[in-house]
Amino acid sequence: MVEVGRKYVFDFDSTLTRVEALDVLAEMTLQGKSNKDEVINEIQKITNLGIDGDISFTESLERRIRLLNANRSDLDGLVKELRQKISKSIESNKEFFEKFSQDIYVISCGFKEFIDPIVEEYNIPSERVYANTFKFDNEGNIIGFDEANPLSRHNGKIDCLRQMDLEGEVQVIGDGYSDYVMREAGIADKFFAYTENVHRDKAANNADHVAPNLDEFLFVNDLPRNISYPKNRIKILLLENVHPAAFENLSEDGFSVELVDKALPEEELIEKIKGVHVLGIRSKTQVTQNVLNAANKLLVVGAFCIGTTQIDLETCKKKGVVVFNAPYSNTRSVVELAIGQIIMLMRSIFPRSTEIHNGQWNKTAANSREVRGKNIGIVGYGNIGKQLSVLAEALGMRVYYYDIDDKLALGNAVKCNTLEDLLNVSDVVTLHIDDNKANKNFIGEREIGQMKKGAILINLSRGFVVDIEALVNALKSGKLSGAAVDVYPEEPRSNGKFETELQGLDNVILTPHIGGSTEEAQRNIADFVPNKIMDYINSGNTVDAVNFPNIRLPKQQNAHRFLHIHKNVPGIMARINEVLAKYEMNIIGQYLSTDNEVGYVITDLDKEYNKEVVKALKKVDHTIKFRVLY
Repeated sequence: MVEVGRKYVFDFDSTLTRVEALDVLAEMTLQGKSNKDEVINEIQKITNLGIDGDISFTESLERRIRLLNANRSDLDGLVKELRQKISKSIESNKEFFEKFSQDIYVISCGFKEFIDPIVEEYNIPSERVYANTFKFDNEGNIIGFDEANPLSRHNGKIDCLRQMDLEGEVQVIGDGYSDYVMREAGIADKFFAYTENVHRDKAANNADHVAPNLDEFLFVNDLPRNISYPKNRIKILLLENVHPAAFENLSEDGFSVELVDKALPEEELIEKIKGVHVLGIRSKTQVTQNVLNAANKLLVVGAFCIGTTQIDLETCKKKGVVVFNAPYSNTRSVVELAIGQIIMLMRSIFPRSTEIHNGQWNKTAANSREVRGKNIGIVGYGNIGKQLSVLAEALGMRVYYYDIDDKLALGNAVKCNTLEDLLNVSDVVTLHIDDNKANKNFIGEREIGQMKKGAILINLSRGFVVDIEALVNALKSGKLSGAAVDVYPEEPRSNGKFETELQGLDNVILTPHIGGSTEEAQRNIADFVPNKIMDYINSGNTVDAVNFPNIRLPKQQNAHRFLHIHKNVPGIMARINEVLAKYEMNIIGQYLSTDNEVGYVITDLDKEYNKEVVKALKKVDHTIKFRVLY
């Protein structure tokens, strides 16, 4: 007995295409008309009423065609426009339509005149397209439709599918009422609500399965697809009020994203992180070993900030979790704040401002100095330190810098061989050092003692690098004439009450860790970090990863990509290739990068392969994580 295969019945509008074709036609035919927007809104309203079954489809069709005022000559332009509006995941899975074309049908309440030329490119011939046809007058004006066609009537898709009398399991994929009623009528076996372009509650609530894209539909049916695992199944959790653009970027790419507006304590995060593939945080969330042990599906942590001390990087590495941060995105914001604070402190602006607020007029030049000609000492000559160096020199300051690494001077900046040399010479000392725990109390009583009397200290780096008690004493004694502090040894998890010994001191600017908190910086971070996350999830790229070997990969077409993360012990590469040889895999390209602890191998292979090879690769000794792409 021959087994009869499945049959796949697709809707056209808002399923195969991102749009309703008659709405697009209306946009074209009403171009330049004064009542264009009004008529288009009315057509869209009638479209939705028909799709949701709130008015009969015949009535919906008649009313829309009357409003269209279209001609046969408009259809070529419509087809051209629709070719640009194919649904994203339909377009990326063309191979499925080519391979299974004999089992694919289109049943649409749209019109063959524009559907046929579109689906023909997907290997679906006209005889497997069931749709309405227009009626034209002698001038080619569209005046109606073939009323004898069952698809022009209410629930016409039911009659159409019944008449087709398809053998085997029939699956319907569409976005509206007229699609799910075929399942309700018992002539289709399954209904998939297709929500990539529009989510209609009536369709979704009556579906056997909701498919946010074609990848999900193909995955559920174990059919050939462009990507091995649908992106909508990849869960992303963004904490701490990450910029909305990050949510938009990741959602737009098809991932399932949840936003939480605060940091979560360890116990809550342990519960929340189960089933999460990507975690996005800022500086307050602690990604501890306990959290990582509970993270059963975690692939990536994205730090939407510069620092990563809040993340257990070693445990992440051991578990094959890649960490990305945003080392450059807020550089300008921090530098501008530093420049502003230097000028405000040198001019004693804050004491003068406080006096005015308290009703006191005190016009004086005492303790008010220009920054031009003064010495600025930059501790930490990284991305921020270098940009500050350029701007400070442009203001006429003499720049000195100190860094434990050998860094090339920009402009006329002078490198200091020791921290003491820099402290001795600087009128302003500004800290831009990293979050290495060894930097605790980097500036303490001894270092402050080496600074010039009346100097100014600015800390926009990390709270723990300055001994606060020593700083307070130096400010009270007059050793330092001012300070600006943006970061503190202990910071609250959320906005509210806060106390520090620095409160109430003259000529001290206190800000709540906002050095990188500008709209521009947060937007840059919301673009940069998601792009790194997407690049890793989508292609395996680890460029700019904080804790992982860096590999930049070419885009691969018509191939599968195997990503293998393992402990860096001898012989793993040979073992991987033994497995690939055993299963007669044709390797197109292979890439390896290692550090002291882990190795990362990417292998591109021909698409056809025995699925048993995946199980064999997962069993290779010392494997940490394994993924298949494409």
